[in-house]
Amino acid sequence: MAYTGFQMFMDNLNHLININHHYPLINDNPLIQSKRPQFQLLYQEFGSIIQTLHQHHHQNFELEKVGSLKKRIKDAAEEAQHIIDLFVSAVYSRENKFSLDLDNVMRSINSIKVEFTTISFDNLKMDSSPRNDSLKSQSAGDVAGTSTSSTRSHLGTRKPLEEIVGLKLDAEIIRDKLAEDTMRLSIVSIVGMGGLGKTTLATKLFNDRFFKYHFHIRAWATVSQTYAKQDLLIQILVSIGVQQGLDGASDSQLHEKLHKKLMGRRYLIVIDDVWSIEAWNELKLFFPHENTGSRILLTTRLNEVALHVKPHGFVYSLPYLTEEESWELLKQKVFHGDECPEWLIESGSQIARKCRGLPLSLVVIAGVLAKEPISKDLWEEIACSVSSYIVSDQKGCLETLALSYHHLPDYLRECFLYLGGFPEDFRFVVERLIWLWVAEGFIEEAGNQSIEDTAKAHLMDLISRNLVIVVDRNVTGDVKACKVHDLVRELCLQKAKEERFFLKIDPPPSSSQLLEVMNPYKQRRVFTYQNIEDVDFAHPPIPSMRSLLFFHTNIYRNSVISKSFVLLLVLDLQNCTPVDIPFGLGSLVHLRYLAICYLDKFPQQVCKLWSLQTLILQQSSFGPIHLPHFIQNLVNLRHLWSSNVLCLPYIEKPMNLHSVSNVTLKGGVDNFPKCFPSIRKLALDFDKYDEHHFELLPYLETLKLTGPILRKNPVLFPATLKKLTLVGCSIPWSNMWIIQSLPNLVVLRLTGFAVMGTQWDACEQQFQQLKFLMLERLEIKQWKASTTSFPCLKQLSLSECDDLEEIPCEIGEIATLELIEIDSRSNSVVKSVKKIQQEQHEAGNYDLKITVDGKDPSFYLSQIESSMSEKVLAKFLSMFKNILWS
Repeated sequence: MAYTGFQMFMDNLNHLININHHYPLINDNPLIQSKRPQFQLLYQEFGSIIQTLHQHHHQNFELEKVGSLKKRIKDAAEEAQHIIDLFVSAVYSRENKFSLDLDNVMRSINSIKVEFTTISFDNLKMDSSPRNDSLKSQSAGDVAGTSTSSTRSHLGTRKPLEEIVGLKLDAEIIRDKLAEDTMRLSIVSIVGMGGLGKTTLATKLFNDRFFKYHFHIRAWATVSQTYAKQDLLIQILVSIGVQQGLDGASDSQLHEKLHKKLMGRRYLIVIDDVWSIEAWNELKLFFPHENTGSRILLTTRLNEVALHVKPHGFVYSLPYLTEEESWELLKQKVFHGDECPEWLIESGSQIARKCRGLPLSLVVIAGVLAKEPISKDLWEEIACSVSSYIVSDQKGCLETLALSYHHLPDYLRECFLYLGGFPEDFRFVVERLIWLWVAEGFIEEAGNQSIEDTAKAHLMDLISRNLVIVVDRNVTGDVKACKVHDLVRELCLQKAKEERFFLKIDPPPSSSQLLEVMNPYKQRRVFTYQNIEDVDFAHPPIPSMRSLLFFHTNIYRNSVISKSFVLLLVLDLQNCTPVDIPFGLGSLVHLRYLAICYLDKFPQQVCKLWSLQTLILQQSSFGPIHLPHFIQNLVNLRHLWSSNVLCLPYIEKPMNLHSVSNVTLKGGVDNFPKCFPSIRKLALDFDKYDEHHFELLPYLETLKLTGPILRKNPVLFPATLKKLTLVGCSIPWSNMWIIQSLPNLVVLRLTGFAVMGTQWDACEQQFQQLKFLMLERLEIKQWKASTTSFPCLKQLSLSECDDLEEIPCEIGEIATLELIEIDSRSNSVVKSVKKIQQEQHEAGNYDLKITVDGKDPSFYLSQIESSMSEKVLAKFLSMFKNILWS
């Protein structure tokens, strides 16, 4: 594919060519209909070029000429999309000028097609780095070191293992794995972000005194992104002292030499910096699988590589340094064991903290500090701008991290760069980040998978590559929120600037930034931290602007947005405090993502945005948001979200909604499945006698129902349901069989008198897949369960169930159970969980964690016993006093 937004461009062309009920305003417009032959020709020409490109796609190397053509295709497609979108906007706004001049685009296409005919794909050479033949002449000690005392090893000159800050515990864990009493060959993988210390840790283990004597042979090979099998074989042979007969030897001859050297010996091989599964699959063939107790230690930035190797070994994810470890490492590098002056401790601790636990950052900043005379003013200055000092090290951090960026496939690069526009330490809510990626056109649909699922897979890929950090998971283990390290964000900013991918405007805006914004020839995304009143965007209009995201709370001008940026795809104003809705908002017909905060009345113009996919509403008041009847015209709307209750009116025709938050159906909906056939996630304020048939919703996975259900027939749910929350529904415990029968239910929350009654007998029920169960503010007194009631349960959360006598002891016998968390409101429940804990300890199960208000049950039991002792003593003293008085 020429670029990731290409599918969005082709889809838009297809919508203009073919009648589509999702775009009625296009279908009915005679001006657009008259241009359909041009759209059809353009669609065919671009489709033909991309098909040709795919036919000659080579996975193992990038063809230089084809790479140049791909860039030209991208430029032509962007120009065509710009012209067509301007034309559609003009038609929709009923302007007098309806220009659709595609001549220049067609000339570019013809030129590209001609150049294609001049390329001989069979004869083009690979564009790869030349092989490093100098390895052949290096000594064994220069590569890694061997077990012989006569060999000089540059690794052996490093500091002893115990002196390395922050790696001692990590080293002990891995050392234990390498020294395990098992004779079969096993692999230990160290995985983590670039600059985290993987190679340093592997080096220290390689030179560990015990391993020098334990292994007969130790060898080291560095793979890196571009490698040749012959070079790797030579690296290993040279590192174990073989230097004769390497020049001119074939791969098979080198393989044979290595195999003979390792056969029957106990060896430790370090394979450093592995970048692909394919590389490992080639490498593993080099090493004999004998029962000699041999080990392979592998380092990689990619989780998928480590997990691929995992069936044969152990994966260790190297953590970031703590703040204390960071400060210790900084002091060690700057003062070399001497004491840090007290007057530098505050600023020094701040510098260490701002390195965010990345050893590479700490080493770079320590180099800056060590070169300058010790000065409190200098340290305070550096503490205020740590990132800029780190980035200024041209051969340091960013160059190391850039390897990860260059290794990204094309479909991930834009997703990754986009993260750099957000503020430092920004907490990305996964759901919203995915919606933004989709709106920007970064995500291509893949088979039967929804576009949101594809986007989530992209995010998990970035996490797997250790470029994105998980900061929060839900009860089922799915990622809820993430962030990027400050240094990774700096990398994104640098690459985005090089590739003109987006513009970040910081206060005060520079003249160069304003000139960048005003460039009418380049599609532009802008992240602004500056009050829009101080940036004159309005004159002249800037149709090249495609995305505008605000990260300040100042008031925005109500006319500037729609007049200046007619082609916006993304507009995020939710952080701004508004005076009024932007004038002419309804003319932004290409808008796909809108997040907006308004004063009182819902902006009716929103209902004209027929391309809108995501709508996030914030209202200054806390009351419900009354949506107009015309909201049903947003036939492409997939996600409707608000912290306020959304009052949805009568709906006559289907909407494409996939997720809705906090909605109540005022005026009624005759046929819920008919009106929302694609709904996957729904939070509904239930009316007492509603007869919605949720069981007929074929895609529903997450459902939250709030309010009493007084209908005669029980509420039924679809088999697709995975997460169910009931709040104040007042259903009887006898109806739990309906929920129990759901085959895919993983999460069940019952809260606020969700179920009525004092007894729950779950012995006859089995929740097949349930992993998380929450009981909150229920009037239950007795709960019976068997060991088979919840066979997959991992977590039980119980709070404010004051009348409950005990948690069934059978719950503790569930093999999958990891956590029971309760509050301390019921002494009898506290005693029951303590009993469960004792029984499990006696059975040898110490994996089950039990907490009472976040603490061990024994803490509260001692308080209860102390309180009871005080009451008995007080009663005895009272009785004794009465006897004396009598």
